[in-house]
Amino acid sequence: MASNRGVAYMSPGKVEVQSIDFPKLTLGNRKCEHGVILKIVSTNICGSDQHMVRGRTTAPAGLILGHEITGEIIEKGKDVEYLNVGDIVSVPFNIACGRCRNCKEGKTGICLNVNPARPGAAYGYVDMGGWVGGQAEYVMCPYADFNLLKIPNRDQALAKIRDLTLLSDIFPTGYHGAATAGVTTGSTVYVAGAGPVGLACAASCHLLGAAVVIVGDMIPERLAQAKSFGCETIDLRKEGSLGDQIAQILGTPEVDAAVDCVGFEARGHGHDASVERPATVLNSVMMITRAGGAVGVPGLYVTDDPGGVDTAAKTGNLSIRIGLGWAKSLYFTTGQCPVMKYHRGLMMAILHNKIQIAKAVNVTTISLDQAPQGYKDFDKGAAKKFVIDPHKMISAA
Repeated sequence: MASNRGVAYMSPGKVEVQSIDFPKLTLGNRKCEHGVILKIVSTNICGSDQHMVRGRTTAPAGLILGHEITGEIIEKGKDVEYLNVGDIVSVPFNIACGRCRNCKEGKTGICLNVNPARPGAAYGYVDMGGWVGGQAEYVMCPYADFNLLKIPNRDQALAKIRDLTLLSDIFPTGYHGAATAGVTTGSTVYVAGAGPVGLACAASCHLLGAAVVIVGDMIPERLAQAKSFGCETIDLRKEGSLGDQIAQILGTPEVDAAVDCVGFEARGHGHDASVERPATVLNSVMMITRAGGAVGVPGLYVTDDPGGVDTAAKTGNLSIRIGLGWAKSLYFTTGQCPVMKYHRGLMMAILHNKIQIAKAVNVTTISLDQAPQGYKDFDKGAAKKFVIDPHKMISAA
């Protein structure tokens, strides 16, 4: 029997690398002929993973983490027609059947058939269908012909793997936040959060033609990373309203579009910067987005948060100024990014040198055994996107 190892969530603040079962082409008691087994080329640590590791979800001990996967097909079921052993593929973090109403409408983030608990599924994530995660050496991926994106040229794939690894989640997610906020040629944009998704969003805003991209955060290293590729920045620890700080950059306290790349663990601004205030970002972006503008919300909000600051927050109930949003006729888009809507186009932008997304988010490669330390560093606010290289294929490339 071939061996396999994966990164397991054990308890708040603790992950460890364990020996796990080698994947099989099975779903329950039946053969999964539409699936493939991947040798992991790269798999990334995500901020969403960090929420679980902090103990801010109901994730069970022993959950194998990881939903950002790029891999090489080493085995396929007999119903897989358009992919072959040896192909390098990007795996959307959304698992989608391709058959249900939502999938047929392109809403692959809320597939109706792959999670008995609710619409939508993902690898290695709490309440998302129980699928084994990909922070491992090998993983099984179902509905392969529908879900997986083949990278056309193997040599080119490995040469650009540091960029292409981001196609599984944060690049499409950041782009989705920008696109749903209506970012276009000449837009002024505020991006809340300079973590990897926020940085990917900011880079996506430039790709979409924004005139000015302003990124707000509290960690100087992350703000410096945003500034490194042409963003304006706001240190949210400083006193003064967000609108006033935006006015110092634009001459007006409003932007055309705003994107929340923070989510439910948001903190206050200014003198409240050390205090968790989960509605802060949503309320602040409503204040600074022009009337008739739009807000993208790729930042994660959960239905159950054991570490919530109050009883309401523990069940995802936040004190949001919806009246303000209504009065300004703002548009909001929430939920998981439907990765398949964007990943092919973004792959082409990478392959043809239209964007250097790995540089923007500061991709940093680590081994599988270094993953526990990667989680600790990420939790401290490192201005890096940690990419796990379990088979040393990235370093070899």
